[in-house]
Amino acid sequence: MAVKVLVVDDSGFFRRRVSEILSADSNIQVVGTATNGKEAIDQALALKPDVITMDYEMPMMDGITAVRHIMQRCPTPVLMFSSLTHEGARVTLDALDAGAVDFLPKNFEDISRNPEKVKQLLCEKILSISRSNRRVSTYSAPAPVAAPAPTPAPSSVGSYGSSAPARPAPAPIPARSHAATPSSPAPKRKAYKLVAIGTSTGGPVALQRVLTQLPANFPAPIVLIQHMPAAFTKAFAERLDKLCRISVKEAEDGDILRPGLALLAPGGKQMMIDGRGAVKILPGDERLNYKPCVDITFGSAAKSYGDKVLAVVLTGMGADGREGARLLKQGGSAIWAQDEASCVIYGMPMAIVKAELADAVYSLDDIGRHLVEACL
Repeated sequence: MAVKVLVVDDSGFFRRRVSEILSADSNIQVVGTATNGKEAIDQALALKPDVITMDYEMPMMDGITAVRHIMQRCPTPVLMFSSLTHEGARVTLDALDAGAVDFLPKNFEDISRNPEKVKQLLCEKILSISRSNRRVSTYSAPAPVAAPAPTPAPSSVGSYGSSAPARPAPAPIPARSHAATPSSPAPKRKAYKLVAIGTSTGGPVALQRVLTQLPANFPAPIVLIQHMPAAFTKAFAERLDKLCRISVKEAEDGDILRPGLALLAPGGKQMMIDGRGAVKILPGDERLNYKPCVDITFGSAAKSYGDKVLAVVLTGMGADGREGARLLKQGGSAIWAQDEASCVIYGMPMAIVKAELADAVYSLDDIGRHLVEACL
């Protein structure tokens, strides 16, 4: 049965072009269009599509407000279109917080210059997120994330050794309810030299949920690999830094790993770690599908830190992270995977579990707490 799609955009050209691209795929059926957020809600209720594509800047009601209403009234996977600007990144991250599953850059030049590439990417996204957990999960009103009791922060918790004010308490984010699933036992404590977290679709909200549970004195350095365009990672790091007790920044070449700091791999590039704890940022290799790539960072961590890495693979499409996790596992490091019930897309964690690389499988809401238990 074809995946039913509702296309929402105030641009007539963009609605027609997206509809044409999707309709050319026999596995996809465009069942309706809407020109603003209010129409989108009405059409979502009437047509019950499997996926909605959504612009964020529209008259009458913007896309983010529409996503919130749709998630409350008829939860449906939403693919946002966004501009490749800092402001576009900020708005897209707001949309993901509101419940959107994924996003694509809204680039008219690419549509006209590379129609086949755009068609393939868009159709693959639609088909993949149609199988996401968004429809069976319900977004509730924002609820605070459980966090460890505040602990005094050392003076070096600010940016690179400078004194900084106390970090804020974690900000509330939408809470997902899902059926309880069997979970692995609580982890044993170990002196890890690095926590490495890889993720893709659904990752921005998942990382926010995990990292806001960590205290300012979290003792292990953290590296984050999130599949994201170059224009988005700086805005995402800034967002996390404001919400978390630990510090978060977009990684730069030469950065040094240290406790209480999470370094986010820059979009469009690759991040590696050497044995001295220094970060190397390399140009994105066009032969690699992912820039940044979880396998690349995990592999370098395996070479540099042996059995002293705790790697976590969160929600995402595909299998990026599996081969890097295999190298880590061979060196004696620990691998955790997010469970299926709490994933938006159970692709990357499933690859870890099926390859029998997971030492533990935890629900998203438990991962932050278990990181604290394992490392503090």
